[in-house]
Order: sequence, then structure tokens, then C-alpha cells
Amino acid sequence: MKKYLFFHISILTIIISSCTCYAQEKKKTKPNIIFISVDDLRPTLGVYGDTIAVTPNIDQLAAEGMTFRQTFSQVAVCAPSRASLMTGLRPDSTRVWHLGDKFREINPNTVTMPQYFSKFGYKTVNLGKIFHNYMPDSVSWDEPDLRPSKYLKKDWLNRDGETFYISEEVNNSQAVKRDSLLKLRPIRYADGWNTGPAWEAADVHDTIYYDGAQTELAKKTLSRLAKTETPFYMGLGYFRPHLPFTAPKKYWDLYDAQKIPLAANPNVPQNAPGHTMNSMYELRHYDGFNDIGHPQSDFKMNEERSRKLKHGYYASVSYVDALVGNLVAHLKEIGLYDNTVIILWGDHGWKLGDHNSWGKMTNYNIDLQVPMIIRYPNQENRGAQTFEITELVDMFPSLCEIAGIEVPNYMQGTSFLPLIKDPKRSWKSAAFSQFHRRPKVSADGNRYMGYSINTKEYHYIEWYTWNTKTGTRGELTGKELYDRKNDPNETVNIIAEHKLTEVKASLAKKLEAGWRKAKPNLIK
Repeated sequence: MKKYLFFHISILTIIISSCTCYAQEKKKTKPNIIFISVDDLRPTLGVYGDTIAVTPNIDQLAAEGMTFRQTFSQVAVCAPSRASLMTGLRPDSTRVWHLGDKFREINPNTVTMPQYFSKFGYKTVNLGKIFHNYMPDSVSWDEPDLRPSKYLKKDWLNRDGETFYISEEVNNSQAVKRDSLLKLRPIRYADGWNTGPAWEAADVHDTIYYDGAQTELAKKTLSRLAKTETPFYMGLGYFRPHLPFTAPKKYWDLYDAQKIPLAANPNVPQNAPGHTMNSMYELRHYDGFNDIGHPQSDFKMNEERSRKLKHGYYASVSYVDALVGNLVAHLKEIGLYDNTVIILWGDHGWKLGDHNSWGKMTNYNIDLQVPMIIRYPNQENRGAQTFEITELVDMFPSLCEIAGIEVPNYMQGTSFLPLIKDPKRSWKSAAFSQFHRRPKVSADGNRYMGYSINTKEYHYIEWYTWNTKTGTRGELTGKELYDRKNDPNETVNIIAEHKLTEVKASLAKKLEAGWRKAKPNLIK
């Protein structure tokens, strides 16, 4: 009887153990997700062929994943770009067209990517800039706005991580300027803290600047999440290389400023309409740059300042690269790496003297093309690259498919998983972007909306007058056409060339037909 009882208890134990293991295995089938935003990051990375950039850690991530070489932002400025990719909808659907538009106010019922993942059992955590500053959007996250403890001061709650310096002299100056600015207008970008020099190279540990302190908090948070069986979605938004270019001195020391090449396309494109360029008001806020003119004027940045700015951008990129490497090493150390999706992306590009400008906010490809790199469990073709066209709006459906959860039927992007399995397969025929040019920053003082379509061969743009109240376009005011193969730096607008009549007509038709007609054929 005892033998019989022992036998049944043993069998029962095995069954219970098997069920427990199966349950744990089921929980583990959903991979964790680390969604890494790098603000203002153009493809200034070694893996994208930049021979100057020192980015070994991001390059290594790419070697273990997939690099998308032709990814386009839907809008070359933070708020609209992020609203689009975080909802899976394009700008004319989100109706977020410029920095001041807030998607949660425009449509309170919007479901963002972390909100959607939460429905499928994910714990969602946010550090840094994922939505536009400063908008942590508490609706989207279980833990919406984790910050390093030393930055939790009351006066800093609406301050962006990009605005902190090491210099006490600068800090004091910022506080004085902020008081004056808030008296003039109480609601301001970055809560009035976005003043000071355009760069800083303090000889300090990585953790002394905000992004480094934030990475340490991310590591602690990951260690905490590793102790649970719940899959997580972590949004980790780095502020550099956004202005000001503040990074530890050792990252500046990686470069010789005299060996960093200046822009290959230093002029506004020939034959460009008068409203294509932004005014560079972002850079004008920083010390020593209030004199700069509009790119479509006679203004020219001198070589000394150009080299300093470009040096600072590269140093900032290398700083973030080191922090990403630190984060990945920690994931491996605590045993999370193998079951974690890591996707790293830039929200738009940034001109470093290109088109006589510094900043973003145009429809040119120097502002639209961005890096996008993904690494995930059981991935095929590790280390591969694809030159097929993808868009940031594709990330939402792609991550759903990787996680094994239902893709919302309203997505306006396309999952790129088939492209990872076959990087050379035929994919999207075009990418679609747009930009709202406001009167106060356009060269002629008028308001426009520019619609852009990129194919592998050409980049075509149409500009219209724009009714900001109704969100509708009016009169066609200008066109641009660039040969992507023979003029990749977009130096000459060739819209007037008669031999391209059929090309122009075809592109205009494709632009009007929109993104739905450019989707890939998924049957192969």
C-alpha cells in the first residue's frame, strides 16, 4: 500500500512539476522588449558606413541583429514623428503636425504601443524621452516617468534631460534666464531651461550627465524586473545627441575635429522653393548663435564653429553608444539578454551643415533617413543588412508579430519580419513623409505642408498652402525632384528637366495614391 501510495504521489509530483514548467515556459515565450530611442540620431554610425563615427557597441548590436539601411521617418521633428510611430498611424491620421500638437489632447482615446502591449500581459516602464518632451503620457505606462533621484527636484519636473550641464556657472545663468523668460511667457519649451552653451565637455564619469544617470537607473530597473515572470516593455529614451552637445570629455577625445569632414552638400539645393528650409531657431537659442541667419539667406557658418558643432555631435553619439553597450552587458549579466528584443532607432535625422543648416525640420533625406536596428530571440540572418525601404511606422506591427500578439487591424505600417527572413526580397515601393512649415520659420512668412515620397530611384516633394484649422491642403505652390542614385546629397532640384516628364507624372500619381498602394506583396 505504501509503495502504491508513493507511486501515485511521485506521478502527481511529476505532473505538477511538468505543469509548472509548462506554465513558466508559456510565460517565457513572450520576449521582453527594450525600445531604445536616440534623439536626433541620423545614421552617424559605423554600421551605416560612417568611417568617422566611433560606435563599437551599436555596431556589435547590429552584428547580432538586423540593420535597416533605408528607413524613413514620417516627419523630421520630434513630436509628430514619435506620435506616429508610437501609435502606428501616419501624421494626417494622428493630426500631430508640429511640436505644439499633443496627440492625447487631439484624441484622448489613442492607444499607444505600450498601452497595447499592456493588454497582452506586458509590464510597461518608461525612462527618458519616448514621447515628445516633456510628455511622459502616464496613460501609456505602468511606471510612466522613472528618473534618477537627483533629478526629482520640484522645479525640474517639467525640465528635459537634454538641458542639464555640469558647470555651476552655466547652471546659475540658466536659472536667471529662465526666471526672466517665464515672466514674459509662463509656458515654454523645456520649461524655459533650454539656454546655455551649445556644447560642454566636462571631465566626468559617464553617470554624471543625465543620460548616464538614466542608464544606471535603467539597469537597476531591469534587475528588479528580472525577478518577476512577467514580460516587460521598457521605453528608454536617450536625449543625446540632441542639442546641447554635452558629453564626457573622453568621448570628445575620440575625435580630431580637423579630421571630421564638413558637409558634402553645404548649400540649399539649387532651384529649391523658398519655403523648404527651417530657420534654425533651435540652435539660435544657444549662447553665441543668436546671430545666425536663415539658411535661405546669405548666412554662412564659419569653419571653426562648424567643426566644433560637428565634433560635439559625434562625441554625443559615441557617449550614447557607450551607454548602450553598458546596458547590453548588464542584460547579459542578469540573464535577460537571450529572451529580450532590443530595437534602437532615431526619430529623425539632423543637418550638420548640410543644406547650409544645423538641425532638422525639412523634407530632405538628411532629415528623414534614420537608423533602425533590431535584435531578438531566435532571429534569423543575424548580422544581415537590408537596403529595402522601411519606415518608422513599421515598428509597432513588427514588434507585435515578434512578441506573438495580434497586430491591430488599423496599423498604417507593415511588419518587417518577412524582410528579416529574406533581406533581399522585394519590399515597399516607397516611403511617405511630410512637413508642416509654419509662418514664423519659413523664409517667406507663409504656411505650407510638404508631402514627400521616396522610391529607390527618386525623391519627390509637393508643397501646398495649408489650413491649420481644418487640417486641409490648398493650392499647390511648389515641387521638388531629386535623383537619389546620381545626387544622393540632394544638391539640385531637377523638377524642371523635360526628359523626366514621365517620371514626374508617375511619382505624382504614386504620392497621391499614398502608402496603401506602396505596401509590399507578402505572397512569395
